[in-house]
Amino acid sequence: MSTTDTLSRTPWSGTADGAELDRWKAVARGVADRLAADVLERDRANRNPVAEAQLLRSSGLLDLLVPAEFGGAGGHFETAFETVRILATADGSIAQLLAYHYFNQACIGFYADPADQPHWWRRTVEGGWLWGDSVNPVDPTLVLTPEDGGYRLNGLKRFSTGSGVGDVIIINAAVEGGENHGKVLAFVLEATREGLELLGDWDHLGQRLTASGSVRYTDVPVRPADILGEVTEEPIATLLTPGVQLGFGNFYLGVAEGALAQGRDLLLARQNAWFLSGAETYAQDKVFQRVLGELKARTAAVAALAEKLNRRFDAEVARSSALTAGQRGEYAVAIAELKVVATEVGVEVANRIYEVTGASSTSNAVGLDRYWRNVRTHSLHDPVDYKKIEVGAYFLHGELQPLSLYT
Repeated sequence: MSTTDTLSRTPWSGTADGAELDRWKAVARGVADRLAADVLERDRANRNPVAEAQLLRSSGLLDLLVPAEFGGAGGHFETAFETVRILATADGSIAQLLAYHYFNQACIGFYADPADQPHWWRRTVEGGWLWGDSVNPVDPTLVLTPEDGGYRLNGLKRFSTGSGVGDVIIINAAVEGGENHGKVLAFVLEATREGLELLGDWDHLGQRLTASGSVRYTDVPVRPADILGEVTEEPIATLLTPGVQLGFGNFYLGVAEGALAQGRDLLLARQNAWFLSGAETYAQDKVFQRVLGELKARTAAVAALAEKLNRRFDAEVARSSALTAGQRGEYAVAIAELKVVATEVGVEVANRIYEVTGASSTSNAVGLDRYWRNVRTHSLHDPVDYKKIEVGAYFLHGELQPLSLYT
């Protein structure tokens, strides 16, 4: 068996049953309720989400995707996507933190040799690890230099989601020199590793509690035991990126659902009605009902597409080494379709909800703005217009985009 064949194997199989989905949805709703209780205060404080990370840990959500034989919940990706969606209705920052954790941790299954995976799975469970990342592909400043059987890591990486609160950070960097020159390796370092500096410079419009600051690496020792594997172009290994994009779609959907839910509550609580309407209350006004009906219908359509693609992800992962580039590419385009509509609906709902909640809902005490701030901030992760091009090029010509950490 070649090294590439070994790297392409994954530990997941089957799909989630009703009992699994019901169990973890209930857990996620409980976590979301706790997050919702003080979401405005935490958002405004803009501190590292240490307590929130502990809440995720104590709930069991961090190990949902870890195979049961290694101490995890033995759950499926469909279930993980649903938990992200539910958390996003209450707190977009923590939903993003969990979504990134799932795929950072899942790199064990996508990159590591099957013989090494049990070791990594057990370590993440025993350590209660929350996984941050430092892989921003448009900021390729990290360099691995061979030294004494291992490497030295140097450089700066921005937008390192979860790094400020993660127990470990997964990093991608190119090797410069030696027998592995030019290879990109994925490796895992504890956040306290010598020479690793968390700059804590994340201060943005939204997604304030994602601990997404920059990380500076100065002669950081990287040992052979830290390396998960090589980042290859094997179809199953590169399925990781569409999975991340699918996580984004579920996150944006959850934000839209959260904005709708709070908007409905605010509208029902409004007294009187617009003087030209002839209705007794704002909630009975046909104009306001029409707006909410339009936004709710569009959100429901996104939900139907997301649920279909969420379930399919487990089926595609289960193909493992048998997954072809064509199958992977077609599925990535389907996820790009979701990314387009989820982005646009998420931003639209978070913006237009004010049309039914009125001027009083712009009060800082209400905090309705956090939905727009969060979805607007994260939806700029990669330009949605390029997702539209992906869809159009495939529909017209069957063309797939070059592989990257965005496609």
